[in-house]
Amino acid sequence: MTTAEQYWENFYLERDQVWSGEPNPLLVREAADLPPGRALDLGCGEGADAVWLARRGWRVVGVDVSATVLDRAAARAADAAVADHVTWERHDLSRTFPDGEFDLVSAQFLHSPVELDGERESVLRRAAGAVAPGGVLLVVGHAGWPSWHEPHDEVHFPTTAEVRAALRLGDGWSVEREELVERSMTGPEGQEGHRVDNVLRVRRAG
Repeated sequence: MTTAEQYWENFYLERDQVWSGEPNPLLVREAADLPPGRALDLGCGEGADAVWLARRGWRVVGVDVSATVLDRAAARAADAAVADHVTWERHDLSRTFPDGEFDLVSAQFLHSPVELDGERESVLRRAAGAVAPGGVLLVVGHAGWPSWHEPHDEVHFPTTAEVRAALRLGDGWSVEREELVERSMTGPEGQEGHRVDNVLRVRRAG
């Protein structure tokens, strides 16, 4: 069976750059008005979100399972002159998790076809546990396939309600945003279409 590390290493080795280099727009929307502090970027990929946060004064821990993509992210941070604001850590989040508390914990599209999907709920609970008093947990995920993609019944995209239930937040937390967001997209063969994402932003009481 392919491990998460093997899968994502191979995924990133296929191309020199996989993602656009721009931060996730829903992170930008939700974090733009937050005062800078300590941030944890789970599944940081090539580092665009971490670099964007660092440029705004955050001290960031970027986490991914792929050593290759972490090297790529570190180079991006150095090019952006924010290397001293970002620490990169390699974790298979189903097994290990970064230490410390954070004013913002961001999980952007934390989906995986191997291993992690079965552990996603426990990973998100650990993410909630890493939020400092007064801090924010932001979970953004796909709500379904792109409009041009044939759905696969065996793949389940958790709803915001399911994520909320999995977090088991209890007292001391407030939901600041819970919604579906539709965005236009262009498919790999130039198809014009859209995809719907879900956003859950919760805050721990200070």
